[in-house]
Amino acid sequence: MQKICRTPRILFSATGSGCGKTTVSAAILAALCQHGLHIQSMKSGPDYIDPMFHTRITGRAAYHADPFFSTAEQMRELAANVSENADLLWIEGAMGFYDGIGQTSDASTYTTAMVLQAPTLLLLQPQGMGRSVAAVCKGFLELEQPNPIRGILLNRVRSGMYAYYREILERETGIPVYGYLPELPEVHLESRHLGLLLADEVTQLDEKIRLLGETAAQTIDLDGILALAAEAPSFSYPAAESKPTPSFRLGIAQDRAFCFYYAENLDLLQSFGAELVPFSPIHDTKLPDDLDGIYLGGGYPELHLKELSHNQSFLHDLRSHAASGIPIFAECGGFLYLQQELCDADGQAYPMAQLLDGTAHMGKCLCRFGYVTLTAQQDTFLGPSGTKIRAHEFHYADSTENGNAFLVTRPNGRTWQAYQSHGNILGGFPHLYFPSNPKVPANFAGKCRQFREEKKRL
Repeated sequence: MQKICRTPRILFSATGSGCGKTTVSAAILAALCQHGLHIQSMKSGPDYIDPMFHTRITGRAAYHADPFFSTAEQMRELAANVSENADLLWIEGAMGFYDGIGQTSDASTYTTAMVLQAPTLLLLQPQGMGRSVAAVCKGFLELEQPNPIRGILLNRVRSGMYAYYREILERETGIPVYGYLPELPEVHLESRHLGLLLADEVTQLDEKIRLLGETAAQTIDLDGILALAAEAPSFSYPAAESKPTPSFRLGIAQDRAFCFYYAENLDLLQSFGAELVPFSPIHDTKLPDDLDGIYLGGGYPELHLKELSHNQSFLHDLRSHAASGIPIFAECGGFLYLQQELCDADGQAYPMAQLLDGTAHMGKCLCRFGYVTLTAQQDTFLGPSGTKIRAHEFHYADSTENGNAFLVTRPNGRTWQAYQSHGNILGGFPHLYFPSNPKVPANFAGKCRQFREEKKRL
């Protein structure tokens, strides 16, 4: 059945990384939510951490509008379905507006804006510039045509300078400036090697969100932004099917060590019958009862090595489950956890679950990163040899045994191998995006149901 998406939507991008996009986005989301609006957010790009902040503010799972992972039709369908009961769909960009694959705009935030027909706000940080700020903005308006940029926001601008910049920009570009966010040192969001601290780790985050929202309500034209969002054209899309009654129990590692999951992946697993059962390898002494599968996502196991390694009761129970034949799928941080040892940046080794071969070690720079396509080189419980799925890889750790179950190919043609497959256990560095090939999670779900039926016969 076809439905019509009429949800107002807007895309928020910037001239580049480091402009304060996440902070300004959080401020606007907080201000709108404080006014009682129901906001659905999406992130353009593969990032996990920004969506965690969105969820903390809006109370709704954040999704991804990613042109590498999804076709245009899939992006529109997802955007429409997740925003169906929202007052506004807020889409936060990645990097700079035109930053895509290689030296192109392919799979960039610009692509996302065009696919979703979303009016776009461009964030500028004008320190050190006078009239030159208009040249920067005009370059963004003229680089690609047609162009969806309909407004400008400024960051880290003093109230006394705002009128100066606004007059220049509106005179030279012909598009409105919707406000600014001043420098707020008390709400600075700290970073680490993979990006911002997790939302749960930020000291007094709720107080910082409150202050951001109150400030944005005073310095940003929220009504103007909502009016701009309402100009987004409607489009038709197929209605989502209702989720079935659960037919198997899938354990999901969810704590500060394992927290990187695409909401779309979890939704898709539920659509194939999964009941998602959270557990913590840091805090729990054993796995939940009556599981039929285990999913260990990415995160920061390297920051919790003592807790993970010393939780012998949980490790023993995990090994017992593995010996029973339960399907175990592990990505990135989960892959590190299943190996023999994980060495910290100083070279100290900590025994891990010892269910996969190899020793992992932390490096000082990114190892392999970027968008990739995986092609299965052998049969696994995710599918037969030849199965393809899109993914993203981003990590400082490496392993002596990365596996060879999949061939990994970057858009520039560079290749390497990944994923160890040992019967009922599959683990590797790339984060899979299940909607890019729904047969993959369907096969995983089928393996879990098969294990459940085998348990009943014992």
